[in-house]
Amino acid sequence: MPFMLQISQLSLPVDHADADLRQALVKGLGIADKDLLGFTIKQRAIDARRQHVAFSFTLLAEVQNEAKVLKALAEDTQICIAPDETYRECPPRPDHIASGRPVVVGSGPCGLFAGLLLARAGRKPILLERGKAAGDRARDVTGFWRRGWDFNPESNVQFGEGGAGTFSDGKLYTQIRDREHRIPWLLREMVAAGAPEDILLKARPHIGTDRLIKVVRHIREEIISLGGEVRFSSRVKDVIIEKGIMRAVILGDDTVIEGSPIIFAIGHSSRDTFEMLHRREVPFEAKPFSIGVRIEHPQSLVDKMLYGKWAGHARLGSAPYKFVAHCPTGRAAYSFCMCPGGLVVAANSEAGMVVTNGMSSYARAESNANSGFMVDIRPQDYGEHHPLAGIEFQRQIERAAYRLGGENYHAPAQLLGDLLSNRASTSQGDVKPSYEPGVVWTDLRECLPEYVIATLKQAIPQIAKKLPGYQLDDAVLTAAETRSSSPARIPRDPETLVCTGIGNFYPAGEGAGYAGGIISAAADGMRVAEAVLRA
Repeated sequence: MPFMLQISQLSLPVDHADADLRQALVKGLGIADKDLLGFTIKQRAIDARRQHVAFSFTLLAEVQNEAKVLKALAEDTQICIAPDETYRECPPRPDHIASGRPVVVGSGPCGLFAGLLLARAGRKPILLERGKAAGDRARDVTGFWRRGWDFNPESNVQFGEGGAGTFSDGKLYTQIRDREHRIPWLLREMVAAGAPEDILLKARPHIGTDRLIKVVRHIREEIISLGGEVRFSSRVKDVIIEKGIMRAVILGDDTVIEGSPIIFAIGHSSRDTFEMLHRREVPFEAKPFSIGVRIEHPQSLVDKMLYGKWAGHARLGSAPYKFVAHCPTGRAAYSFCMCPGGLVVAANSEAGMVVTNGMSSYARAESNANSGFMVDIRPQDYGEHHPLAGIEFQRQIERAAYRLGGENYHAPAQLLGDLLSNRASTSQGDVKPSYEPGVVWTDLRECLPEYVIATLKQAIPQIAKKLPGYQLDDAVLTAAETRSSSPARIPRDPETLVCTGIGNFYPAGEGAGYAGGIISAAADGMRVAEAVLRA
């Protein structure tokens, strides 16, 4: 039986012809064309380093006399036998099926994929979601943004089916280690659920809000078809813990639901749930997070920064960027959740607060690029005396942004040139802010800590060296971006993943402090489901 060779970093120009890929592969392998039996693209990346733009491919090839070819290329580190990247699902166990039904709190990527694995193993999980189903949730969110609807604290950018990632750029890449090959499996499952097939090839895949809604709905329907339940508008207001074991959850209508086990896959904004768990003596640890602003540039400018003469080429699409700047304040400023061709959106989860985030559709076709422009925050900045002190620190900034924006959910905004010159902004420049419901021009020093402002200002010249044009006077800064990650962590056993000191309780995902994005949250949900099925 032939085996596959993996060839990495095969570079071709942006305007290459389809036939060029086979020719480059044959040349790289040092074989005749007739000896190449077939090949597939495993991954395609855009390499825009050093002002040179090209595509970098990873290919899987089947060749004649593969052992001879591999021996001849033994010193070429870019060619190897293709690794086995098969993810192996846990099989059903009859004794588990009879032991009780798991309860999963939260239907973001962590909860959905934990529920999916449990359902496929025959455990018939019960998923509890405080918000609404994806379609109803989308109507509430867009109504709040664009039609003057009242803010709904149970159906918004943070709460509802799909989690916070439903209203984002839908990035499907992460830097977590993946020895168990969960990520390729996740991407294939998403394609099967309606995601575009190109997420299987792109080195930095994304799906977009418009496609994510279809995907989460499909996963929910499979869980139900396998005997599971998904209950919306089912906020968990309390838990029952007896002799160090979590036995049940209590819903807002006083319904008691026992679970064996209970998985909390809540997001980073489930503040009232954190506070309830803390009152029930669930352990928490304060952890670092970040705050900052959303910064908007014209997408055409970003394309030119990254792609030069190739800006606007159909094969490249809208250019993303990424940066980290270490500043004299002793802090780092970095880009977060960069949204090419996207929008800045209202992302608060509580009334009387303003929070910003970024969102893109699959097409990434809006006129502006936006990114979180973030500064690291440490527990000593907000008080280490209480493990949930970071939540109140976030709230203080969000309330200040609400007041500064006029107390009607408009967001405070400032031009980059004005920030650097220490003056308030009074009107927009050439960049039209995309935030809805709207912005109020002001001075962001009135809602953000001084050290955050100082770090942002110190970072700009460093960033501009790598991204010429970034220091655009008319670039728009919109505050406040406070939800980059959870400000607390629920400790758990590294092997069993059970909460430290509380049996039958599995903290999981972003809210518990074990993920930071769609894919890492989904992978952690899988890990927890696997731990449940092994227990």
